[in-house]
Amino acid sequence: MPKPPLTVSSLDLERLETLLQTSAGASFPGRPQLQAELDRADIVNPADMPPEVVTMNSTVKFSIQETGKDFCLTLVYPRDAGSTPNAISIFAPVGSALLGLSVGNELAWPVPGGACMTVRVAEVTYQPERSGELHR
Repeated sequence: MPKPPLTVSSLDLERLETLLQTSAGASFPGRPQLQAELDRADIVNPADMPPEVVTMNSTVKFSIQETGKDFCLTLVYPRDAGSTPNAISIFAPVGSALLGLSVGNELAWPVPGGACMTVRVAEVTYQPERSGELHR
């Protein structure tokens, strides 16, 4: 399956690249895959972010194709994962897979144990950029 295009805001890119340089980021098992996705993403200013793209702090409805399970979670930085209700960390495999996808896109992503899961985005119910929160 070809990889779908990704769009990442310049603010998210800057923060994620800084995070990946920390000790937590350096020990994150999915670091190479997340870095590869950031490297191939189209980078846009937060004000120019299309409204259907999953960005950091977006709330997104998605499914895992292999299980048929549906979820509605907010994509957060690791420090916010415990304090934000219904959150998924960017350091979780599904969190890394969601970043930059648009509604209708799906992406196969490796999970611990060597298997893959396919994440499909159904709806971005909240996106900070769409709400005018450009510096969150």
